[in-house]
Amino acid sequence: MSAAAKDSEMSGDAIGPAVGVATRHESAHLHVAGRAPYADDLPLPGNALHAAFGLSTRAHATITALDLSAVLAQPGVIAVATPADVPGDNNYGGILQDDPIFTDALVQYAGQPIFAVAATSYEAARRAVRAAKIEYEDLPAILDTRDAIAAQSFVIPTRTMRRGEPEAALEAAPRRLRGSAAIGGQDHFYLEGQIAIALPQEGGAVQIISSTQHPTEVQHIVAHALGVHAHDVVVQCRRMGGGFGGKESQPALIAAAAAILARKTGRAVKLRLDRDVDMLATGKRHDFIADYDVGFDADGRIRALKLMIASRCGYSADLSGPVNDRALCHIDNAYFLEHVEVVSHRCKTHTVSNTAFRGFGGPQGMMVIEKIVDDIARALGRDPLDVRKLNFYGIGERDTTPYGQRVEDNVLHEITGRLEADAEYWQRRAAIAEWNAASPVVKRGLALTPVKFGISFNATHYNQAGALLHVYSDGTVLLNHGGTEMGQGLYTKVQQVVAQELGLPLTAIRVSATDTSKVPNTSATAASSGSDLNGKAAQHAARRIRRRLARLAAANWGVDADAVRFAAGTVSAGAQHMSFQQLVQQAYFARVPLSATGFYRTPKIHWDRERLHGRPFYYYAYGAAVAEVAIDTLTGETKLLRADILHDAGRSLNPAIDRGQVEGGFLQGVGWLTSEELWWNARGELKTHAPSTYKIPTAYDWAARTTVRLLELPNREASIHRSKAVGEPPLMLGMSVYHAIRDAVAACGTPGQPVELPAPATPEAVLRAVARLRGEAWAA
Repeated sequence: MSAAAKDSEMSGDAIGPAVGVATRHESAHLHVAGRAPYADDLPLPGNALHAAFGLSTRAHATITALDLSAVLAQPGVIAVATPADVPGDNNYGGILQDDPIFTDALVQYAGQPIFAVAATSYEAARRAVRAAKIEYEDLPAILDTRDAIAAQSFVIPTRTMRRGEPEAALEAAPRRLRGSAAIGGQDHFYLEGQIAIALPQEGGAVQIISSTQHPTEVQHIVAHALGVHAHDVVVQCRRMGGGFGGKESQPALIAAAAAILARKTGRAVKLRLDRDVDMLATGKRHDFIADYDVGFDADGRIRALKLMIASRCGYSADLSGPVNDRALCHIDNAYFLEHVEVVSHRCKTHTVSNTAFRGFGGPQGMMVIEKIVDDIARALGRDPLDVRKLNFYGIGERDTTPYGQRVEDNVLHEITGRLEADAEYWQRRAAIAEWNAASPVVKRGLALTPVKFGISFNATHYNQAGALLHVYSDGTVLLNHGGTEMGQGLYTKVQQVVAQELGLPLTAIRVSATDTSKVPNTSATAASSGSDLNGKAAQHAARRIRRRLARLAAANWGVDADAVRFAAGTVSAGAQHMSFQQLVQQAYFARVPLSATGFYRTPKIHWDRERLHGRPFYYYAYGAAVAEVAIDTLTGETKLLRADILHDAGRSLNPAIDRGQVEGGFLQGVGWLTSEELWWNARGELKTHAPSTYKIPTAYDWAARTTVRLLELPNREASIHRSKAVGEPPLMLGMSVYHAIRDAVAACGTPGQPVELPAPATPEAVLRAVARLRGEAWAA
């Protein structure tokens, strides 16, 4: 293919099959040129105001005095908002009503919004909030997860998932091992922070521009806060500069505060959080601890498992219920567990309420079982890959999860076998052993870890989507659907789906901003289901239009409607043909409707939340990664030397976008498990709240030798064009890097020694782990 042809193909100008093509992101040219407008770039009315939050400085306290007179006296300040200024419900909790927009008498974390200021400039608002005079009476604060368990401090009740007879099976197991795991949280660190613009409309209505993954939830929360109905609030989102789950429930707080100030002042209000305030005030990935008791045989096959997992949820429920339920549904990862009991504590602490994050609890559950399998292998002196494969689903009748879903689409063995060979796992294992024997300071490690990740919302009612499609008389198409674009390429994929159905070039189709006034009752763009749900809804709408047009063409040509074909911008039946635009013009004059809605609901799924049993997932996405690392035992520094990835994307809608998702998800997972450490001091203050103290991975952390391949195997379920989700599953590929570091640390001790390495495996954590293996007292 010539360079010009390649450029045409990637630009979307080539007319042909639209699905399965490596088409560029629909906004890529705007991103590169700096012309893609985000919420903060939008022009505001001339009298618009800018807002800022006044935050608590205490973790747990009562407010004994609040004096905002000095705030109101600051230059440029127009108004302040406190709980008394909320016309409706002072709450933004999406599930439980336990999240005040502005707290009144009780402070429950350092960084909690107490009030907000509206001023004539962003700088004036930020300066003004510092003038507040707040007096507190401190209360005892619970900051640690184990302290919360001891105090029986939970945001929602403990849940237990059980299958078989784990106690009896443990007693009968030939070998038994007990241990613990500690898995840190993670800040979303999206490039665009939280932001909302509230624009007053006639009759008490309001328009909200929000950087949100869940426009409908923002609509409902703002309506409740203002004391109006849903039809009085319109929420729009054209694009986000990253979300990763942090813009699922949290944007409702930002939008509600802006709307309250807009109602009070009668003027447009923009509320944009700077990085420090964003990190202090908004939730993160839940950190987990786990205690396990596992029984196994001489080969490493798991016979029974009793497990306690506990997450730090923060001061309120937020999404902790479903996050922890999903952790339960991924505690097995790739492994069959016949006799198992998992007790799940959802701990209340006086820290910011943790929330959705890419993987939604699944990564934490998977990390726990991967550590258990790794510990078994090291206790037996076996290679961890051998023990992993031995415990895979799909050997004999070992195909049902602890929550009752059969693993019917299992490709674990194929993926692992191919990657094991392509990455030369065993040859490299031998070479690393030789290296470590000869190198006293720099040790190397190797790991292959699998991924099995369920696709669908655990909350079954969210597995639905709508779309609205207009065809104009010039043959162009405007598409709207309920999904939101956060850089992941959802708009591009759905655009491709519609182009495929109507036989049009991508340039003929425009995707408009997500808008609650066009598609109502949308689900969050989350759970890796954006393309599955919205692609199917848009396909449904496009097919309705196509059937109408086909009937018209068939009547004109005297053929059966099934004989009419749409391809390459042309409509044809045998030797007869016309352009799509010509047929659309005929349809207009024949008064054929050229607008259609589409709808989709995921089939087959069902879930009993009380019993933790059913089929919560439509299908599973699979993958595996091999990582090789080096560690410096004198400094704790780690380096990813090589990564080999094979990931299951089904029949990919867009291989270029899917590959980018795999690469980005992998590196984000690496950051979570190696460098992104959240640290609170003894007063409950988050001290890692800026790029200077919180370290996300960069291009420097990418392995010099990296191979990323997609498994070319159609989804066995009838997903959109038999594709599979690629939003969340690749993040868990980063577990391979953590376990490769663990493998390198193990080389510092004698075979069979337990390796105590918390995640993230920061240089300090690596040094302590090495010191423990060597018996150095300072590491105790």
